[in-house]
Amino acid sequence: MKDTQDPRTLSARTRAVHAGTRRSQYGEVSEAMFLTQGFVYDTAEIAEARFQKAGPDEFIYARYGNPTVAMFEDRIASLEGTEDAFATASGMAAVNGALTSMLRAGDHVVSARALFGSCLYILEDVLPRYGVAVDFVDGTDLDAWNGAIRPDTKAVFFESVSNPALEVVDVAGVADLAHAVGAMVIVDNVFATPTFSQAVDLGADVVVYSTTKHVDGQGRCLGGVICGTRDFVRGVAEPYLKHTGGAMSPFNAWVMLKGLEHMDLRVNAQADTALHLARSLEGHPALARVIHPHLPTHPQSALAQAQMAKGGTVLSLDLRGGKEAAFRFLNALRIVVISNNLGDAKSIVTHPATTTHQRLSDETKAILGITPGLVRLSCGLEDAGDLLADVMGALDAAGAA
Repeated sequence: MKDTQDPRTLSARTRAVHAGTRRSQYGEVSEAMFLTQGFVYDTAEIAEARFQKAGPDEFIYARYGNPTVAMFEDRIASLEGTEDAFATASGMAAVNGALTSMLRAGDHVVSARALFGSCLYILEDVLPRYGVAVDFVDGTDLDAWNGAIRPDTKAVFFESVSNPALEVVDVAGVADLAHAVGAMVIVDNVFATPTFSQAVDLGADVVVYSTTKHVDGQGRCLGGVICGTRDFVRGVAEPYLKHTGGAMSPFNAWVMLKGLEHMDLRVNAQADTALHLARSLEGHPALARVIHPHLPTHPQSALAQAQMAKGGTVLSLDLRGGKEAAFRFLNALRIVVISNNLGDAKSIVTHPATTTHQRLSDETKAILGITPGLVRLSCGLEDAGDLLADVMGALDAAGAA
């Protein structure tokens, strides 16, 4: 039994709890987990018809679709304001699937240069192997986008807030330039979250998330999602992903459904903590920079204020003493844990130059603002005062060379 409530009458927080719900004949309250690989057909004729054209609540194989996964897809599409969504095995499966499913040899892509290391690998190494031309630009410079986008450009790709230097891209500005030549706009919106920014309203055609981050929010499961029009999701992305094996598992989809129920509460609290820490740490003698999109000192602060209801759950700190000071800082933390995830209920610190972006050349790191002293701090759900005291104590230790 499918929920018949018109989602257009409900707030985002309510849709995050109820949208897409499919109840079985048992009328369960919590979403059912259909942990099955395949499905049974009453007759050979029904099986034949199902393979020719499956209906919206008819399923064939877990790689093609599953009732639990479908609930998650419907729910996050409702939150994002798109017609449909396809859930993937990881955030990188979503990025790769969105790009590779639509591109062919001879196509041209323009991408922001500031990307997560694995995203950069796909655009810099994988796509060119198959004849796709990729030009990289400073994502914050609309003139650079305008100069790189050609009449035959097929797609543009960027992170709305870059990882880890937190540059903010003008989604609407880039979308206008891309749409003028008929190019598709694909946005990785993970730092902005579905709560603080709806990239589709700003002109994005396709929005991808690593649901491993804020959607799960508790460090349990990998996942990703591609949100867009039904034609793109089902006609372009799904055929590629279901045949290449990038689909989300039913168990992970169930975990993501549970995460969506309280994501709004979590990320609002985490974002408030991140801004509190950023404001409190500005001017600290051990720091060359404090980077947060909603700080007045951020180069794109006005854009971030206009584009995001809050500045996100992450801030970056650039320690004056370089790698040695950064390592002393990381090792002195007592509450914040060292890992390479973000958006988690636990506060996490990362040294990008030696972990997530270590494969980049020193020259590229410098261009992207990834200095030896840069650390990325993802704020969790701990008490903001406790976190600030932990960070302050670690900064004291970092300065004691």
